Amino acid sequence: MKRLKPYRFFLTMAVLLLGLLLIDPVRGQHAARLSLKSLLDMLLLLPPILVLVGLLDQWIKKDTLLKYMGPDAGAQGYLYILLLAAIAAGPLYVAFPVAVLLLEKGASVRYVVFFLGAFTTVKLPVLLYEISSFGLIYTALHIGFGLLFFFMTAQLFERYQTALQMKSF
Repeated sequence: MKRLKPYRFFLTMAVLLLGLLLIDPVRGQHAARLSLKSLLDMLLLLPPILVLVGLLDQWIKKDTLLKYMGPDAGAQGYLYILLLAAIAAGPLYVAFPVAVLLLEKGASVRYVVFFLGAFTTVKLPVLLYEISSFGLIYTALHIGFGLLFFFMTAQLFERYQTALQMKSF
């Protein structure tokens, strides 16, 4: 039973999908097809991302990362993170291995939280689509408010982490 514990969410979802197949076969088949497609998409996308993260781990030295995204990096850290998020591509789950790498290399929590938020908003293909579809004013407001929100959230996360560290001492 201990070995199954890490897979309890997956197993629960499989049981629910099986139940849906029994109760409503048409919807159950549709849900099963969507689930399988999503799983295959993820399995095809994650290996190249993990290889890239492994290469980044080797290419980027810890002291270099600390200089640009460490606790004392200041505003330039946000600019580097914004650039990293803008050139990124793919769904949000692609950003998590990069976030883990940044944390392991010593990046400040505020930059990692900001990266995850910015990743959802400022990717160049998304920006170009937004500008062409909704106009420059809407896109500027959307990006501006989004980045402000992510900045404030990042500050809160860092304060929370600092408070937790102070409690543990």
